[in-house]
Amino acid sequence: MPGLSLDQILTILPHRYPFLFVDRIVELDDRRVVGVKNVTINEPFFAGHVPGYPVMPGVLVVEAMAQVAACLILNVPRLRGRLAYLAGIDRCRFRRPVVPGDTLRIEVEVRALRGRLGKVWGVARVGEEVAAEAEISFALPRAEAASGLASEEALPPPPSTEPLVGER
Repeated sequence: MPGLSLDQILTILPHRYPFLFVDRIVELDDRRVVGVKNVTINEPFFAGHVPGYPVMPGVLVVEAMAQVAACLILNVPRLRGRLAYLAGIDRCRFRRPVVPGDTLRIEVEVRALRGRLGKVWGVARVGEEVAAEAEISFALPRAEAASGLASEEALPPPPSTEPLVGER
């Protein structure tokens, strides 16, 4: 289960500072990935998010989970260069605050991948404590849509209310 360096992550994800929330991938296989985000006081969001008690916004913890998931999904050679759009967040729970000095260990497992839609389950931990968990849905537009040549036909389909696979 080799991982990915920051340089390799930057070839997969379009995100850059200050919106890149993955420092490295420590485990990677066909259906599971583990990534790390070192949270420092220098993060730009800490300047205004709860002055006097800096807390990483929960939506950014979920974004970090989505970026780790994208490292797994978009690492597949046929999907390189594509974008994964966040399509939904379900069963999301925040269990503890994430503060400067914490290291987030983010584990993501593919639950379903069919056509241009998929679902993953992500858990972000600090040490042994769960900080957040969520089921994240994503859409993979056609390559021409991702490259800015979007046509009506190339846009991702509207979200479906039907599950992709049975609940576990």
